[in-house]
Amino acid sequence: MLRRNGSRGCSAERLAREFEVSVRTVKRDLAALENSGAPLWSRPGPGGGYGLAIGASLPPVSLSPAQAVALMAAVSAASDAPYADLAAAGIKKILDVLDPRTRARADELAGRVWVNAPPSASRAIRSALEEAMAEQRVLRLRYTSGDGTSTTRDVEPVLFACTNGQWYLVGWCRLRDAMRWFTVSRIERASVTKTACGGHSIQEVGEPPASARPVHERG
Repeated sequence: MLRRNGSRGCSAERLAREFEVSVRTVKRDLAALENSGAPLWSRPGPGGGYGLAIGASLPPVSLSPAQAVALMAAVSAASDAPYADLAAAGIKKILDVLDPRTRARADELAGRVWVNAPPSASRAIRSALEEAMAEQRVLRLRYTSGDGTSTTRDVEPVLFACTNGQWYLVGWCRLRDAMRWFTVSRIERASVTKTACGGHSIQEVGEPPASARPVHERG
């Protein structure tokens, strides 16, 4: 954020509002940054604030404008994907450390990409699913099946899967004592329990379609 504001700088109060912390915390963190060697400047009085010295370098991020827009487009088009909010926040951090010329070109190009994102499950439900998957905790779901039957069940999350534009939670259903696919949009309520999952593996889900792949291949 300091780099984005350039020579204008940014007040501690604005930084505190942006990051939802106290002014005292902001000043403490700025002092820690300066002590670690970051070339910060400060200007007291009305209209003053903090900034990053001109020409100062931050950890390099070498993205082209097209690569930056590709990241923005991918997240915008898949706003219902697991961890999409975290991905959007991560992209914002990347954009903030691009050099000003690349950032400006990326902003201009981004205006030429429009996305009509699909409706997504509530943020509360998605957060519960994401947390349970990451922490491998049992989920308690209120779920409505295709025939309109609603049930409450405990599910051990194993993986998220997307096919034909629809997201699914795949997990071990303790009610059915079997692996089941749950359409995320049909989950009415979801909460994370304190119970750890029993260790069901991805292999138990079965063989994926030939066209399916993880979002990241190891190695």
